[in-house]
Amino acid sequence: MQAIVLAAGMGKRLKELTKDNTKCMVKVGGVTLIERLLKQLEPYHLEKIIIVAGYEAEKLIGFVKTLDIKTPISFIINSIYDKTNNIYSLYLAKDELCCDDTLLFESDIIFEDSVLEALVNDERPTLALVDKYESWMDGTCAVLRDDDSIEKIVPGKQFDYKDSSAYFKTVNIYKFSRDFSEKIYVPFLEAYSKALGNNEYYEQVLRVITMLDMSGIRAKRLGGQKWYEIDDIQDLDIAESIFATGDEKAKRLSKRYGGYWRYPKMTDFCYLVNPYYPPKKMEDEIAASFHTLLTQYPSGMDVNSLLAARNFEISKENILVGNGAAEIINHLVSDFDGNFGFIRPTFEEYPNRSKAPEKDVIFNAQAPDFSYSADDIISFFDANPVKNLVLINPDNPTGNYIKTEDVKRIVRWAAEKNMRLIYDESFSDFAKDPDHTLLLNDYVKTNPHLYIIKSLSKCYGVPGLRLGILASGDVRAIETLKKKLSIWNINSFAEFFMQIFAKYRKEYDLSTKALAKERERFACELKKLPGVKVYPSEANYIMVCISGSQNAHEISVKLLNDYNLIVKDLSGKMPGSGFMRFAVRNTEDNNKLTEALKEIL
Repeated sequence: MQAIVLAAGMGKRLKELTKDNTKCMVKVGGVTLIERLLKQLEPYHLEKIIIVAGYEAEKLIGFVKTLDIKTPISFIINSIYDKTNNIYSLYLAKDELCCDDTLLFESDIIFEDSVLEALVNDERPTLALVDKYESWMDGTCAVLRDDDSIEKIVPGKQFDYKDSSAYFKTVNIYKFSRDFSEKIYVPFLEAYSKALGNNEYYEQVLRVITMLDMSGIRAKRLGGQKWYEIDDIQDLDIAESIFATGDEKAKRLSKRYGGYWRYPKMTDFCYLVNPYYPPKKMEDEIAASFHTLLTQYPSGMDVNSLLAARNFEISKENILVGNGAAEIINHLVSDFDGNFGFIRPTFEEYPNRSKAPEKDVIFNAQAPDFSYSADDIISFFDANPVKNLVLINPDNPTGNYIKTEDVKRIVRWAAEKNMRLIYDESFSDFAKDPDHTLLLNDYVKTNPHLYIIKSLSKCYGVPGLRLGILASGDVRAIETLKKKLSIWNINSFAEFFMQIFAKYRKEYDLSTKALAKERERFACELKKLPGVKVYPSEANYIMVCISGSQNAHEISVKLLNDYNLIVKDLSGKMPGSGFMRFAVRNTEDNNKLTEALKEIL
């Protein structure tokens, strides 16, 4: 068996990285793509490796010769690489194709060793490597029959998103038997090139062959193995994090602050959403208006405040909508004068926005389970006065919850102290307390020192829409903040969500109950694990402390690298090395995490 590597392209979309080098000379994790590939092929003792070079061919040839590769390597030069596509590069290697069974690669693909193992160890002689289509993929796809024969090849121009659930993405790695190359593929390659020219892609030849249903080529379906195609700097950045190992991978992903849908088969237990909402019918209604929402301006701040006022039954002058709660937090905290009181451990976005952190006062929860009560707060800040107090309830990351009747005592006390109280109830809908909100019109109006923040992204399961609200009886502060925010601070999709929410309120209430039920079940399963302490939570997440020889950081790295599960490592945030926070997802996902922890521990 031999290998052919197509490496003639210029890689223009990688900009400066390919200014003086071909694309396969780009490094991932400090190793060039071509070096990685050649070293992956080395253990298979191939007869030879043929590299079709073009752009900056001399540099590529010179570099390959410096590598300690025992397999014989030869080069074919595509001198018109800038006028042709990969069909011509493969055409130049057609005689080589007919000499032996061949592994065919494009040089901009990075993959783990198990991908190559799956292809080589499959006894079927002619295979196209494919993977179930996901949203991050781009380019040629295939539709398969149950016996892995290819019903049709779907080029990118003919991609139909309505049919995407049936698609498999071609990985652009193939195994061709000599017989297939000699009798079928090369004759069609020659004919296709002569008829349609050299500015095409070799997958088009496969498309013609599969249409004739005579090829014998089969699809080899991947089952979770990692691979990525690198076309631009964004692809390179993602590939760097996918193929990083150990701590480096965890560091790279933590700096992204989301966007994990770009990562193949990763399950996110780090960021906090409601997995039981929105309902399918609501999603369908938004999808039905997609074109309009995409191409039309959203309404301004005034109209969207009215929508929020209707949904939460708060007077319009007492409420505003933010581009996520983060936008509101940023402006609110930075606008208020005087020092702040914070309760730790907490959501650090609040203290991070303080203008004078050296003047702020921190109440560190001292109880063994990091719980604290209204009396604890009042007692501490009576002795350590502040101008502004932030209370998150349930708190993050602990899940500690103070009942609403006790929160109202804090509100009354804050008024007596002439103190502003910023009350974040982003997770309160998941609490068992039936009276879990302060978002009541009369209550808001009669407490102008109270500023209630709620992240709709988290509790309504729509983090991609970026929605949050602020309600307060301080009409002047609301009006000032409305003027500071952009008139179009939310998009049309977020506005439409608020417009239709009332129709799906019942489903929302059911979703919060479903989450609370699953939270209790999940917590019970976690408690069965050795060395795992589970802290009480009334939110859509659970904090745990794991004792034993492995700390939280080590466990989180193993979960990420070995199981593709990303969790919140609380190292540095908590007084100990064993603390982690798990988002509550659906039962299937939560069981996946529990089983992974069982194996690790």
